[in-house]
Amino acid sequence: MARAATTGGCAWGCGRRAAHQRAGLPPLGPGWVGGLGLGLGLALGVKLAGGLRGASPAPPAAAPDPEALPQAEPLQAQEQPLAPWSPQTPAPPHARHFARAIDSSRDLLHRIKDEVGAPGIVVGVSVDGKEVWSEGLGYADVENRVPCKPETVMRIASISKSLTMVAIAKLWEAGKLDLDIPVQHYVPEFPEKEYEGEKVSVTTRLLISHLSGIRHYEKDMKKVKEEKAYKALKMMKGMMESDQERELKEKGGKSNEKNDFAKAKVEQDNETKGRNSKPCKKKNDFEQGELYLKEKFENSIESLRLFKNDPLFFKPGDQFLYSTFGYTLLAAIVERASGYKYLDYMQKIFHDLDMLTTVQEENEPVIYNRARFYVYNKKKRLVNTPYVDNSYKWAGGGFLSTVGDLLKFGNAMLYGYQVGLFKNANENLLPGYLKPETMLMIWTPVPNTEMSWDKEGKYAMAWGVVEKKQTYGSCRKQRHYASHTGGAVGASSVLLVLPEELDAEALNNKVPPRGIVVSIICNMQSVGLNSTALKIALEFDKDRSDVP
Repeated sequence: MARAATTGGCAWGCGRRAAHQRAGLPPLGPGWVGGLGLGLGLALGVKLAGGLRGASPAPPAAAPDPEALPQAEPLQAQEQPLAPWSPQTPAPPHARHFARAIDSSRDLLHRIKDEVGAPGIVVGVSVDGKEVWSEGLGYADVENRVPCKPETVMRIASISKSLTMVAIAKLWEAGKLDLDIPVQHYVPEFPEKEYEGEKVSVTTRLLISHLSGIRHYEKDMKKVKEEKAYKALKMMKGMMESDQERELKEKGGKSNEKNDFAKAKVEQDNETKGRNSKPCKKKNDFEQGELYLKEKFENSIESLRLFKNDPLFFKPGDQFLYSTFGYTLLAAIVERASGYKYLDYMQKIFHDLDMLTTVQEENEPVIYNRARFYVYNKKKRLVNTPYVDNSYKWAGGGFLSTVGDLLKFGNAMLYGYQVGLFKNANENLLPGYLKPETMLMIWTPVPNTEMSWDKEGKYAMAWGVVEKKQTYGSCRKQRHYASHTGGAVGASSVLLVLPEELDAEALNNKVPPRGIVVSIICNMQSVGLNSTALKIALEFDKDRSDVP
């Protein structure tokens, strides 16, 4: 063994001596190789001794030792590799201005995560088009203890509808798609419909805003209609009560007759509530069998057989009925209008938007950083969700993405929405991916619609929109924003865009996009995230005024 070690040392030493001479340095002495072992031994002894004695004075700096192993040269400052940003590494310079908002938002997310028992959650925030914070909390994979990180890929569920809207809008801008003619013009495989014996038309525009009457996962029309009637009654009752309260407040409570009437009305309403409570409460989406389909569908046309022969639940245009199946039909329309398969057309859009980690969810491909998805069983234990195949609803809820890609998408939409305002002040601005008039149409609330994740808003075109409103001075001010949430098997998500309230000075001195974009994804189903995203956006909006 000693011989082998000596031979190896000699070979290394001879090579070292030759390199030394080629470099034009003075010849090395005959004992330099032997000195290597002595030097290493002394160094090791000093190190061990220092460790045993505790803190000891550092030895004085010595001249470079020709026996030392060669060191890699440090990179120049501009060549240093950038480490991924995490709470343990320094934040990028533009993020340090938002330290307060980041701390506050992180605390809020920890609270939400703990409250619902979510295994993992990932958040991303951009300000004026620049990502200033992205972070993962908890686990992307509980079994293997894989932590969430900004690159974690999760189901984005119904945010897929907003992505599909971009495909529809591009075809509409190119004159290849008419939003207001019957869908049979593009997809004759979808049968013509009647409602209560009357022939009716389903159009692309009605499908986008969930006004077509096509069902969602609930197949029982009676249950759906009863649910709608109950909600309408409840809303009407709330409006009457608020009107009475306002009238009483204006009178100062002096009219006993009014007080007696209000008291009697409350008692009557309570009695009515007992009689008219929902007799047939419909199942929530996660109790519906179609949400857990395992069948692979080759294309959107094939997926239509799930619902195309079912009756319409409402007359088109009359009632809002959220429908993911409506977006399956929209995918077929995109295919026929574009001449491409739906997924191929969407991948072209993702490429244009630089959304390189956004893909359709399939079981077979290896997708780096893909999370696992969870639910609590009846015993309140965390379990893996069952396998599902989302090929029947790519357009309405079948994509995977990251918070970073969703921020890019949100900023592209915000840029298109605002660039028309800035064009007069700055003619050198590039056009938006969608035209300003298109984005204005997409983010304009549609009558007769609902926004289930924020009662203050309405559904527009594949986005929920809350308009600016303030009723009383020095009181609550409702900000204008657009968002879409998502709920899938084992996943929840939200993408929210809070545009800046622009003034004339901003138009002259700044460039779009101007505003806050927040994306949150979570590997647990039934987690409401819109209000959390809005709170986070407002926190960053507070700090942005201090940014130079």
